[in-house]
Amino acid sequence: MRYSQAEHAAFARQFNRDSLVVLRRHFDPDVLRAWYRAFEPLLWANVATEVENANRGPQRFYVTLPFHGIFADPAIYEDPDVLAILERVIGPDPVMCQLASDTPLKGSDFQDWHADTPLLFPETDDNDTPSFQIAVNFPLVDVTDENGPLETTYGTHRMNKASAMARLAAGELAVHRETMALGDVMIRDVRAVHRGTPNASGQPRPMVVIGYSRRWLHRPEVQIRVPRSTFDAMSARGKQLVRFNPIVADDEVAPTAETYRAFAY
Repeated sequence: MRYSQAEHAAFARQFNRDSLVVLRRHFDPDVLRAWYRAFEPLLWANVATEVENANRGPQRFYVTLPFHGIFADPAIYEDPDVLAILERVIGPDPVMCQLASDTPLKGSDFQDWHADTPLLFPETDDNDTPSFQIAVNFPLVDVTDENGPLETTYGTHRMNKASAMARLAAGELAVHRETMALGDVMIRDVRAVHRGTPNASGQPRPMVVIGYSRRWLHRPEVQIRVPRSTFDAMSARGKQLVRFNPIVADDEVAPTAETYRAFAY
């Protein structure tokens, strides 16, 4: 581990206060550059089929990553510091439920302000529950003011959504633009009100997301299709992380179509 238990606890406190925490220069940039090279053909294949129906707004593309080869790296999804922080904010024995990417291209626009999940208990109209769904995000390039950083609000993961939106519209909530260096890792509560911003550069800005949830939570709209050969090579902890996901034949790893389309709440 890079951090001590006391530092993990401090990161968890910051997360609970703000909705997110960033571990700076945490992943190996050379590994992520290799991810980028493997990701590019997947992106352009998606652009070719989705160009008339970009699934996150104009020129913004969500691409599920295949869980094999370079994308099935236990040094990433089993990172001990990330998991230690996760277990402090969503409890022990979390479930890994998503491996994908969000990539704005030139011509993308501001998204509407949104959260990434509905209320856990909609009848309460209240977000004041502990965290239950987490996105671990890391870019495959440096994220600058030019190429589409996340804009987010701090603390809205525990606020009434309508109140948060009203305060945001009234200018009562600070907006934070989250620039990131290659190797930075963001751990965020997906309930926080946020939006994507335009990529004004000429290069894609891929942001990987690995989704983790509480041990009892299953979101059917997201899943990781785990090839049998990948599963057989995984550690006991890795197998436990993917326990709610389908184990498929190696030649069936690619989904027939993206299913995670109702993403904004």
